[in-house]
Formats: sequence, structure tokens, C-alpha cells
Amino acid sequence: MKKKTWLSWSSGKDSAWSLYLLRQQPDIEVTGLVTTVNERHQRVAMHAVRLSLLQAQAEAAGLPLHVVPIPSPCSNEAYEAAMSRLIDKAKENKVTHMAFGDLFLEDIRAYRERQLSGTGITPLFPLWRIPTDALAREMVTSGLKAVITCIDPRHLAPSFAGRTFDAAFLDDLPKEIDPCGERGEFHSFAIEGPMFRHPISVTVGEVVTRDGFVFADLLPAQEEVVR
Repeated sequence: MKKKTWLSWSSGKDSAWSLYLLRQQPDIEVTGLVTTVNERHQRVAMHAVRLSLLQAQAEAAGLPLHVVPIPSPCSNEAYEAAMSRLIDKAKENKVTHMAFGDLFLEDIRAYRERQLSGTGITPLFPLWRIPTDALAREMVTSGLKAVITCIDPRHLAPSFAGRTFDAAFLDDLPKEIDPCGERGEFHSFAIEGPMFRHPISVTVGEVVTRDGFVFADLLPAQEEVVR
């Protein structure tokens, strides 16, 4: 029996690469993507990606999307209640494993393990402890393309918002910034790669500062870019 797995899907490069690696493991069957979405703005939490683009990603990946609506702002109690409902749904769908794209933050991994403890669902961490400098370069050379959607200006210049995650981007990152942005320095939206059946076409719209972060608004390519 294969491990029936749902993947926690942020819409970014690490989630996309996790899907790619999981699909190379013969004992794992990824059967769905799970994403928390701000129910007020209908955007991916933190990444601020429009729901329509998230749905386009899931279609390109050939997987059903399970949206977890969360309020804005979202208390820890509200988040955990939403996750509890998700776990119940996963169990109804005979899911045995939940995969996450975490890289090296021990407290985040421990939190996820506590959330799933006693549920009958086992956490998987396909990217865990892969050196992030090598990982970022491998993503780029293997054809993964992503657009930077969110910047924490306390760590990275706002001019990085809207850029493509590529070799030039990695070369331009300050040395103190993790190449995969694991500490929240930046977030991305994956648009192309070996995990997708076809690219997701987007254009970069308005770049705005909100709640202390810098966001690049991505639009479906056919829509007019807002300036």
C-alpha cells in the first residue's frame, strides 16, 4: 500500500519542489494539496497570491486543492481549529501522511508533529536538512521558476519583490539571507517546473507595502497590469 499523502502547499517554490521529490518516491502517492487562504481577501496566507492563481497551480500539478479558510487576523486558536477540521477531512479521505516543505527550523517541525500526534496521520518532511544553498541552485537548474511575491523589508530590500527566483536573484541576495528564505525573508509563487504539466502565466502588478511587508501583486497573464 502506498502512503496516501496530502501536501501542505504554500504556492511557493519549496512546496513545488517537495511535490517533485515526493513523486519520485515509489511508496508515496500525493493525492491532494492543502492551502490556508485568507477568507476576507481570498488570497494565500502570507504569500498574498490570488485564489484564482492558486487554483491554476493545482490544475497544472494535476491534483485536487483543499482550501482551508482562515480569518484575518487569525488567532492561534482559530488556526488550530481550522487545522483540526482539515485533519478530520483528511482522515475521511483515507490520508495516512501529511507532507511539509520545511527546511531546518526545529520549532516549526516540532509544532507540526504535535498537531498530528495521535491523529493517525504521519508527517513527512522531504526537504528537511538539505543545505539551502545547494537546494536553491538545484531548483533553478532543474527548471523551477518562481516569482517573489512577499518581502520582509527588515531583512531584504523591497526591490526584490516581483523578481524571478533564478540564478541572478540568488547571486544578488545578501550573504546573511537564507537562499530559500526559510526565516521568512521572502516568499514566492511557483510558475513552472518539472512538477507542473504546463507553466502558469502571470504578470507582476502593483507593489505595495502592507502590515510591515512588501507585496508584489500577481495577476493572470491575460489581465491588465495595475500600476
